[in-house]
Amino acid sequence: MNNTNRYQMFIDGAWCDATGGKSFDTINPATAKPWAQAPDATAEDVNRAVEAARRAVRSGPWASTTATARGKFLRKIGDLLAGKSEVLGKTETTDTGKMLKETRWQAGYIAEYFHFYAGLADKLHGETLPIDKPDLMVMTTREPLGVVAAVVPWNSQLFLTAVKMAPALAAGNTIILKASEHAPAAMLEFGHVIEESGLPAGVVNIISGLAEPCGRALTSHPDIDRISFTGGPATARHIIRNSAENLAEVSLELGGKSPVVVFEDADLESAVNGVVAGIFGASGQSCVAGSRLLLHASIADAFLEKLVKIAEKIRIGDPMEEDTQMGPLATLGQLERIQREVAGAVAQGARVLCGGSRPTGLGDGWYFQPTVIECPSPETTILDTELFGPVLSVLRFTSEAEAIELANQSSYGLAAGIFTRDGARALRMTKAIRAGIVWVNTYRMVSPIAEFGGFGHSGYGRESGAQAIYDYTRSKTVWLNTSSTPIANPFVMR
Repeated sequence: MNNTNRYQMFIDGAWCDATGGKSFDTINPATAKPWAQAPDATAEDVNRAVEAARRAVRSGPWASTTATARGKFLRKIGDLLAGKSEVLGKTETTDTGKMLKETRWQAGYIAEYFHFYAGLADKLHGETLPIDKPDLMVMTTREPLGVVAAVVPWNSQLFLTAVKMAPALAAGNTIILKASEHAPAAMLEFGHVIEESGLPAGVVNIISGLAEPCGRALTSHPDIDRISFTGGPATARHIIRNSAENLAEVSLELGGKSPVVVFEDADLESAVNGVVAGIFGASGQSCVAGSRLLLHASIADAFLEKLVKIAEKIRIGDPMEEDTQMGPLATLGQLERIQREVAGAVAQGARVLCGGSRPTGLGDGWYFQPTVIECPSPETTILDTELFGPVLSVLRFTSEAEAIELANQSSYGLAAGIFTRDGARALRMTKAIRAGIVWVNTYRMVSPIAEFGGFGHSGYGRESGAQAIYDYTRSKTVWLNTSSTPIANPFVMR
């Protein structure tokens, strides 16, 4: 990060401003004041980035780099991250309001994703087919798709960059990373890691800009072969329409309204801690936030008493301070939306058990109290509205069948949590709940080894896991005639 906090984009191996010199302010959520500027990319800038990526994947040094050598580049990126975690963490915290202790840890942990895919880079393989015709050998190979556009949101942007970029590069693709206009600094800072890694020019390009024209120009560009998007359903619909221009493959991770189901036999202390981590960790600004709590009626009162006591004691404040437990929301728009939705829930008969408003004594920062709301019915609007904030909506149930019905009563289907000591019931629930990730007696765990993705309005496609590297390739079928006899005249039928 330079002294003036004026960031540049990284295109074709060089740092540059946007064409015409336009930029936009990025705001520190803890102070509600601008702290840096980022380039506002034009369609021309996007075209330069795509051309560089296309050239690199087709004719540049990257096109002839062996799979093993690609893995070495990825391992070096992972190794470099260990020494960059402090500056990357501080940059992301300043730009998004996430806790420094979390962003610093995450900046270091994503090294595991680069190391994981480094090991897989030369494990991609095809197969030989036992074809039904004589004197022919048929085999398949795997080839990179080409140029990947990765559109990454402001929350957990380094993590989400890693889960897209690492398998894409391991498979031999090149990539254009578009940083969020709400908080682009950490991704632009990450460009220094790419530069230091020695990757050939054009393999990784990092741009920043608004949805129009930058986002539209990128996702509709004719030379984009795959679009990997993380964000909301409304933006995803625009991206799908844009992809009609290039017929690019598309994967979408669109957040959720994830249920956490606590049965009467659960370890209450463990379940309460899991719920707290699921909704108040990262100020609730996580796509897998456990924002719907379903409690068995027989334990609901005792559970809520424990939960509210913890929520009321959460230390809210400067995310740079080590003893702070919850920082601000990332954008003013989020804060205002949450205030409206909480007021709407109350108007529908919901009861605020704690929180529900902005805390005092924290200046102009975009803070919101840890909030628990008990809803009067499953039809309460807030139960199927992703707020992306520290607001937990609560319902009670009396049977396993009712719990399943309530858990699936959402248009989203990304994640779910189940707390029970009954192993058979846990297995029944994991099968019955419509979600791409189900945690049992834990919550909000991730690993490069495990796939990540959802159902319904939570999108389609999967990230992480060994399969992800194959998703960034396409198969090619090769037919070899092994006979020494000339092939027959096609116009003489026998």
